[in-house]
Amino acid sequence: QVQLVESGGGLVQAGGSLRLSCAASGSIFSINAMGWYRQAPGKQRELVARITSGRSTNYADSVKGRFTISRDNAKNTVYLQMNSLKPEDTAVYYCNADGLMTGYGQILYDYWGQGTQVTVSS
Repeated sequence: QVQLVESGGGLVQAGGSLRLSCAASGSIFSINAMGWYRQAPGKQRELVARITSGRSTNYADSVKGRFTISRDNAKNTVYLQMNSLKPEDTAVYYCNADGLMTGYGQILYDYWGQGTQVTVSS
């Protein structure tokens, strides 16, 4: 069974940094795109950053210049380096995999991790 497991969340002061990791485990042949989304209390889930297997990236305007997404295709892992954090970055951050082909030939779309909490204090 394929799983996405996030790590690296926590509590940090404004201006600080955190690095999130998301490792996909199970029988995986390839993953087209991986990304990070976040959901703050009372708000809809929103895209933070996304990266394709070819390493094309896109970011939410609110995080451009502060966050960097990267991936290790060999490890099926995606990272999110978050610098200059602001209180408004506080949310649960979810890892997403899209176009994940398993070792059995099944293709999974829009596959989610359980989320990791990021809290930025002012």
